[in-house]
Amino acid sequence: MSILSEQFIIDDKGNRTGVIFSIEDYEKLLKEFEELECIRAYDAAKASGDEVIPLDQALREIEEARK
Repeated sequence: MSILSEQFIIDDKGNRTGVIFSIEDYEKLLKEFEELECIRAYDAAKASGDEVIPLDQALREIEEARK
């Protein structure tokens, strides 16, 4: 992960209550979060032990189920 530039919002006691990122850093975080979600979904699918079928077969089955 790249280095981010952030600013913190603090309350009157000095506790951090929020954070401010540049739009560019925010978009980088979102992209990395989405990638992490994909990795977790892949790992969960692999661990499920479900039968693996080719994508084209899965799409055909979905189309047939819609009819």
